[in-house]
Amino acid sequence: MTQPLPQTVKGDSASERLQALGLKLPVLAGTTYLVPHRTVGSTIHLSGQLPFKDSELLGQGVVGRDVELETAQELARHAALNALAAAAQAVGDLDRVRIVQMLVFVASTPDFGQQSNVANAASELLIEVLGENGRHARTAIGVAGLPLNTPVEIQVVCTAV
Repeated sequence: MTQPLPQTVKGDSASERLQALGLKLPVLAGTTYLVPHRTVGSTIHLSGQLPFKDSELLGQGVVGRDVELETAQELARHAALNALAAAAQAVGDLDRVRIVQMLVFVASTPDFGQQSNVANAASELLIEVLGENGRHARTAIGVAGLPLNTPVEIQVVCTAV
């Protein structure tokens, strides 16, 4: 069964659509070992984003064992929001962000098999906020474990428009 594509939230700009969703972009900082983004030519590679909010990891565990699908989807949306923050930081304005590719890692049991449903939540947020600029190529992968025992990590490649 084909699911309907998510609709862009009402608003003239990506920032207004984000606000209409009751969300705001977090402030991201680099660490000793990495930066939130790196530009090569016209392509911007974002560091993998975890579901942090206000410096707190929102969940831990393995999807299909410790973490329910719906919780994993919410965590994926938070990770995608952090990716949007890194992208906006890279290009200077959320309205200039175009998502090219998203890679979603899901720490899950071998028999879980719904990694794409976890990733759909992140894809939906990108499209709700960015409209056509949020549509992207995507891969969802189940893995044995992720940093800090988080259930979801998202890596994005984007460009400026």
